[in-house]
Amino acid sequence: MLHHPSVAVGDAVPQILRQWLQALRTCFTAPSWEHVLVLVMGALLAPGKRTVSSCLRMTGRAAAANFASYHQILNRACWSPRAVARRLLGLVVERLVPDGPIVIGMDDTIERRWRRRISARGIYRDPVRSSHGHFVKASGLRWLSFMVLTPVPWTSLVKALPVLTLLAPSERSDHQRGRRHKLLTDWARQGALQLCRWLPGRRIIFVGDSSFAVHELAHAITARATLISRLRLDASLFAPPPKRTTRTLGRPAQKGPALPKLKTLLSNPATTWARIIVSAWYGHGDGKTLEITSDTALWYRPGTPVMPIRWVLVRDPDGKSPPQAFFSTDITLEPADVIALFVRRWQIEVTFAETRVHLGVETQRQWSDKAIARTTPALLGLYSLVSLWACDLLTSTTTPYAAAWYRKTSLTFSDAIGAVRLAIWIGDINQHSPPNRERQNIPPERILRMAQALCFAT
Repeated sequence: MLHHPSVAVGDAVPQILRQWLQALRTCFTAPSWEHVLVLVMGALLAPGKRTVSSCLRMTGRAAAANFASYHQILNRACWSPRAVARRLLGLVVERLVPDGPIVIGMDDTIERRWRRRISARGIYRDPVRSSHGHFVKASGLRWLSFMVLTPVPWTSLVKALPVLTLLAPSERSDHQRGRRHKLLTDWARQGALQLCRWLPGRRIIFVGDSSFAVHELAHAITARATLISRLRLDASLFAPPPKRTTRTLGRPAQKGPALPKLKTLLSNPATTWARIIVSAWYGHGDGKTLEITSDTALWYRPGTPVMPIRWVLVRDPDGKSPPQAFFSTDITLEPADVIALFVRRWQIEVTFAETRVHLGVETQRQWSDKAIARTTPALLGLYSLVSLWACDLLTSTTTPYAAAWYRKTSLTFSDAIGAVRLAIWIGDINQHSPPNRERQNIPPERILRMAQALCFAT
């Protein structure tokens, strides 16, 4: 048998991981790049908390004397998270959306943190524990994430792949630092315009919930992209202004007469409804039948110009779901397309949940401003990288963990990260017959780390 000599300060980074991350190489200096490879390898393999120390242990570097250098990658090293985000966006678009419109969902999430030294921390409504009649507060950081909503080859589902994540400091934090507080929609406007500059010449569709149904945001991005969001049932909608003639006096009118509120159309027997089947409606994997009605109008709010929109009113013929309204700033979109694009954003919550379960978001323990601003976006970006790498390891018909009592109809992110971890654990150990007759065995140190990963998995 051929035994590989052990590495003094830890196991070597597998060549396959170096190949996967090669596209990000130019974003880091040569010394930092080797430390980045180790941290990424540890973040993928470590169970439980994703602290720097746990990453070093899982890569066999618990006795490394230069452990502080790995911490400095996050809190001190000179590299730009925006440059990494731009390169990640290019990878996702090139691999999964080479042509056609790019659908980007935007949503915020609360990373629960309680340490007083975290300056950007605030008190927010906990979206998970709260309900319509019960309000629960949570202490933590507010993140706004932009995710590409697209199908991936190894699953039949649409995945939300984070490409740009921004920290939105609390109002208390901005006040203490003497800075003007930015609302969530201000960060959304800046992030959306940044993505438009990174994707010149491509058609972009931004999808957000009711938090982003704001006139200022719609006007800011309409010149370069389309916005799809929810619409209030009592929104102020108007008809186009009448055409001017030679006898018309005064300034040109911005809007015509007011249109009936959308909520009045629900009880109006003259409203014409059309039935459609939405395949990805929440809780209905086999499709959901809905009744819709749609038209174009001018959306108006005092103090801002009118916005031409296509509104879509949706009701459940079974009466199990309350009626909802959506709008698109692109009035040429078909009503069914507006609904189909909006329901993609429901995968954003799945991504937030899976990053907490599989990538340890909320378990990191940094408290310096720079480390905090880098760590969570890095973990969310790692979700997208794993989804891309799984395209090389899995297919839609692959069943890596099939059992006689459980047959999966569609692969999930747990299958993707499992396949990536297996490729990293195996590393340079051949899974098939090597070209020579010498056998290659897994080094004892790596077997020990595999056992530790199993023993301390929870």
